[in-house]
Amino acid sequence: MDFLTQTDPLILLAAAAIMAFGGFVKGAVGFALPMIGIGGIGSFMPAQDTVAILIFPTVLTNFWQTMRQGIGPAGQTLRQFWKLNLLLGLTIGIAAQWVPGIPSAGLFVFLGVLICTAAGLQLAGWRPRAPSARSPRMALEIVTGLVAGICGGLSGVWGPPVLFFLIALDCRKTLQIRALGLAFTVGSLILVPAHLLSGLLNERTLPFSLLMCLPVALGMIAGLRYQDRMDQALFRRVTLTVLCLAGLNLLRRGLM
Repeated sequence: MDFLTQTDPLILLAAAAIMAFGGFVKGAVGFALPMIGIGGIGSFMPAQDTVAILIFPTVLTNFWQTMRQGIGPAGQTLRQFWKLNLLLGLTIGIAAQWVPGIPSAGLFVFLGVLICTAAGLQLAGWRPRAPSARSPRMALEIVTGLVAGICGGLSGVWGPPVLFFLIALDCRKTLQIRALGLAFTVGSLILVPAHLLSGLLNERTLPFSLLMCLPVALGMIAGLRYQDRMDQALFRRVTLTVLCLAGLNLLRRGLM
């Protein structure tokens, strides 16, 4: 507990407030907790400590999001998108080995421009549609899994490609959030052992990460209640708006 006792109480309160807000957004739209946590806590704590602090709150909220309607719907979603998640997990593991040779700043800028453009076009009225035929749709799912896995392995960001795929399928709110949670959970199961092996999650940072599970859970409860009150059209607009902000955050990371 040395990390906690040696940390300024104001820093603990600030981190808790940021995590509560991140939990609210995560509960409302199904993503953006790491973006908010890294952007907020990372402004007054070292980057490596910030990543470590997010580990347990991220795992908790991803699993919660996947299992909210119970094991039956979660299993059905896994069967529906098993190819996407299998390729996502495998590709994250492979692509993570390329990180030392990839300039991360350029990757963040590329992802940021791509995400902002796609989300902005949709907010302006463009509606992507997945192919209705089975074979082209399967091909799109496979490509999405590969692209998301490469992005996740290289940058730790794999949600946007999956989200765009689900939007193109015109998934209902509950299914979209559950499918996103499943994809995030799969990715976390690959990345968390890597954090343990790298030493980011250790006797200093582990207690802090566990402590942040409380404010993020409180925020997520409020966010889930807000999500339940949103109709499909409003949910789509809010989701795309948060996605634009996520893209701008990636641009910031790449340029700064």
